Amino acid sequence: MVTVENKYEQLTGLDQKHFLHPTTSIKQQQATGPDFIFTEGKGVRLYDMKGRSAIDGLSSLWNVNIGHGREEIAQTAYEQMKTLGYSSCFATYSNEPAIRLAAKLAEIAPGDLSATFFTSGGSESNDTAYKLARHYWILKGQPERKKIISRSKSYHGVAMGATSATGLKPFRDFTNSNAPDFCYVDHFSREALRQTIEKEGPETVAAFIAEPVQGAGGLHIAPEGFFAEIRSICDEYGILFITDEVITGFGRTGTYFGMDHYGVAPDMMCFAKGVTSGYAQLGGVMISEKMHKDFIQLSEGTLLHGYTYSGHPMACAVALKNLEILERENLIQNARVMGEELLKGFQRIQSERGIVGNVRALGLMGAVEIVKNKETNERFAEPLAPKIVGEAARRGLICRSVVFDGQDTLVFAPPLIINQEEINELISILNDAIEAVETGIPVAAAQ
Repeated sequence: MVTVENKYEQLTGLDQKHFLHPTTSIKQQQATGPDFIFTEGKGVRLYDMKGRSAIDGLSSLWNVNIGHGREEIAQTAYEQMKTLGYSSCFATYSNEPAIRLAAKLAEIAPGDLSATFFTSGGSESNDTAYKLARHYWILKGQPERKKIISRSKSYHGVAMGATSATGLKPFRDFTNSNAPDFCYVDHFSREALRQTIEKEGPETVAAFIAEPVQGAGGLHIAPEGFFAEIRSICDEYGILFITDEVITGFGRTGTYFGMDHYGVAPDMMCFAKGVTSGYAQLGGVMISEKMHKDFIQLSEGTLLHGYTYSGHPMACAVALKNLEILERENLIQNARVMGEELLKGFQRIQSERGIVGNVRALGLMGAVEIVKNKETNERFAEPLAPKIVGEAARRGLICRSVVFDGQDTLVFAPPLIINQEEINELISILNDAIEAVETGIPVAAAQ
């Protein structure tokens, strides 16, 4: 008789032998195997083979916006797959879900973003944005405009171009062959952007890219007026402004898109993750009406950029149903309201725990900083956030730590369906996990 324990042990061995995990410590995987082998998701919770459950405090990878286990999405995928599971969108071929999704995106996107190039995910979306921006300037007779400026602490994906644009240096150090013509500025410095443009030469800069809220870089929320000034600087120098809404899009921040908070429209917008809530692999880049008209008027021959799954009919059908659910169930409004409750919970923990520094949230994106001294913001020599993540997981809460560039931060992004009771449970588990780590700190180290 095969027991759960035997099956778990067997799968652990196969995992260690055959599965090279993304963004994972290989040594940790080989030493302990998978922390969870998930078998089911329902609502805001995930369940594993051993019967354990946990609140998915990060929507897995910031993406399961409508929550787990939506049979309506499964039915939509099934209905589409049994009629047209896949067809190419190369050479003017098309399909109805892709057409209708592109039209829906034009309806809800900021400003005059009107045309979409579909990809399979966020890294592809960012790579596509850089290529389209550079190609755009070639069409405009300015081929020297090829440099992409991004911000420190930014994260734009792991494809070659996306890695090169990522401001978090450890990601760029992972490989010794980064793409050329990328440069970085302080993540909240308008002056640094202007100085960099002047230093590089405005005539060589194709675009500036920014996340409305930095996600994997530590969940940094832009100050009021920041993006209006950025938009103004880009306009002054004739530089394209790209927003990376891969994490912040589709209700995550309490508005349809993160940039909606700032009343600023970009020239290009990257998206993925929440467009399907993770039920299918899909991303894309939207371009403004002006850019689209220029492409139409200036392009000759074939647009030599495309992915096998660009405009995948099943993925696009799932996205349409996902957006319908977001709107029908008022989940964007719920993200705004529950985000305020999440922040209140963080603030309660801040008042009770001696090692909790700054806390912040915008919609259902939130962060808790761990500090050695609240008054000076001094950090511990060894970050504590990873230990707190481990304690939280043992208590039934999945979250994530960010320790790049001297940070010691816990980040959260639960599904947009979360309710007050579940927020309270999340906060209670988090407080207990922080307390467990805090009480284990030697007195001398904590002073």
